[in-house]
Amino acid sequence: MKLLIDSCEVVVTMDDAGTELHGGSILIEDGVVTWVGTGVPPDGADATRLDGRGAIALPGLVNTHHHLCQVLTRVRAQDEDLFGWLKALYPVWATLDVEWQRAAAAAGLAELVLSGCTLSTDHHYAFPDGVDGLLEAEIEAARRIGVRFHPNRGSMDLGARDGGLPPQVLCQDADTILAETEAAVARFHDPRPGSMLQISVGPCYPLTNTPRLMRESAELARRLGVRLHTHIAEGRDEERFMVEQFGHRPLDLLDSFGFVGEDVWLAHGVQFAERDLGKLARTATSVATCPSSNLRLGSGIAPVRAMLDAGVGVGLGVDGSASNDSGNMLGEARQLLLVQRQADIARSLTAREVLRVATRGGAACLGRDDLGSIEVGKRGDVALFSIDVLEMVGAESDLVAGLVFCGPRRVRDVVIEGRRVVADGELVTADEAEIVAEARRVGRRIARTAETIGA
Repeated sequence: MKLLIDSCEVVVTMDDAGTELHGGSILIEDGVVTWVGTGVPPDGADATRLDGRGAIALPGLVNTHHHLCQVLTRVRAQDEDLFGWLKALYPVWATLDVEWQRAAAAAGLAELVLSGCTLSTDHHYAFPDGVDGLLEAEIEAARRIGVRFHPNRGSMDLGARDGGLPPQVLCQDADTILAETEAAVARFHDPRPGSMLQISVGPCYPLTNTPRLMRESAELARRLGVRLHTHIAEGRDEERFMVEQFGHRPLDLLDSFGFVGEDVWLAHGVQFAERDLGKLARTATSVATCPSSNLRLGSGIAPVRAMLDAGVGVGLGVDGSASNDSGNMLGEARQLLLVQRQADIARSLTAREVLRVATRGGAACLGRDDLGSIEVGKRGDVALFSIDVLEMVGAESDLVAGLVFCGPRRVRDVVIEGRRVVADGELVTADEAEIVAEARRVGRRIARTAETIGA
């Protein structure tokens, strides 16, 4: 199957040289980019044509951190910091079931794809007692939408009874977690180039997981050849808690667990000190920055400029929709651009650096060297954004920068593995109205249940 994306206003390749092709075209054959250039491709005569006129072509955006189940618990605990927010939401999440997970994942992934995202992870760590099929439900939703999916089989085994944060109902014992994680990798993980589904190991957080589980999760991931993920250095009080409880600062604690390395990406990193950046760079440990969530919870602003300058790999994440309340990747890119200007505009990020973080940076976080740029040999994941919209009026001097500086808008077309998943701003693979109706129905049920438990 061949697809020719023809005569784009600009093709932003994100190659090493930062090449941008005005009037550029892209030929994708059997899911792989086989030609990028201007004019007529030599083997494009028999290709299906997608008109790229009036659109900017980007590599598909990559979301490196999310909690999809939270899509149906937005706008709660509106004025709490991280720990207060968690304590308010835990009782609600304790009622999670498969219907909730399926509806939330479909809505969250549809929202992401309609913002130009072609690959998303999900850090799912809540497994209430007696509830099975949660990971399967979100994998089913991803297949329905047609998006590449990298869920973490997350976990919590340190509950309030033993000095942790979550209620016991959301915790499993370490042996069960390790066995179920290994089974999920064996069942679902596809390591091949072009893979649509990969599994990572994702214990939630050193304050919700025992040291034993953190260490053995790292050992398991390396034995199975999959990636590792957790939260770290997010809240303002986190370092004090970890020093008091473990005698280590957050990143040093992870290091003691063997939880750093080129197969690790960490969510947030807001509170990383300068000395932490050297360790991250030396160990090739990457970071998923989540600016909207960090602002919503008052956690602060991650030192992304300093990370990049130190050689740390950085990707972009929308984080859970209960701490961001949105899942728009282009909007998140704009947020990253703006918040990095707060400390020193002279050492902030350019629009193109932000787009690189949201594409190549994210692909690198997830270990996907087959994604993140529009180059021959890379997979055919492309997002087309129209320039003929109100949000882009007046941005004619630099249309590429306008994608980030100007207001976020719905993507025009999305191609994943050479297949059109969004066409003219509408999902091809699923019915958006049905997704919304189901999510609203389940959301109302969750709200009623939350009222009865006083959450």
